[in-house]
Amino acid sequence: MKDIAIYGAGGYGREVACYLKSINNKNTEWNLIGFFDDGAEIGTEQQYGTILGGINELNKWETELAVVFAIGSPKTIRTIVSKITTPRIYFPNIIDPSVNFLDKESVKMGKGNVIGPNSVISCNVTLGDFNMINLLCHLGHEVVLGDYNVLMPSVNICGGVTIGNDNLLAIKTTVLQYLTVSDNVFLGAGGILMADTKSDCRYFGNPAKPIMKNKN
Repeated sequence: MKDIAIYGAGGYGREVACYLKSINNKNTEWNLIGFFDDGAEIGTEQQYGTILGGINELNKWETELAVVFAIGSPKTIRTIVSKITTPRIYFPNIIDPSVNFLDKESVKMGKGNVIGPNSVISCNVTLGDFNMINLLCHLGHEVVLGDYNVLMPSVNICGGVTIGNDNLLAIKTTVLQYLTVSDNVFLGAGGILMADTKSDCRYFGNPAKPIMKNKN
């Protein structure tokens, strides 16, 4: 088995620990050694393991270690990744066994992605790096997802949609077919996007409208 740690020890971190357990139930692959979290005390025990430290401890790690992120903030994930300096850390894609790929061979994927239970990934989908796709999400045909995007549970991305970087789509949001979501966009819970977005904006409603500037 390969050693792996989860960065983020909150509720999402515990969910990702369950993903790893499900993967191992199918085919023993990962040895979860614990969690990294800059806001938790070293040595603290939680349900699925021990807090190993934060970014400083991770950069001092002496052996090869896989790290998976379980953080619901694109900006935070990007910041932490930028601070990792040791070449011994690598970032696998963690995919729950229940994910339904309609044509897995046609899907392209970078590194550090997480795809949660019972999500559906259609054909000819392209994922960049460090995308957090929560449970029960649907990505239609020819969807392109950039880097550092967070999709909360039950997000529906229709076919032909292009999504940029650093976006957060809240629970039960929908992006209609062939639209473009730019960068640093927040789509509020239940929002239905019916037009292309501008960067750095927060959208709410049905149809979703820009309400305010998003924080950088």
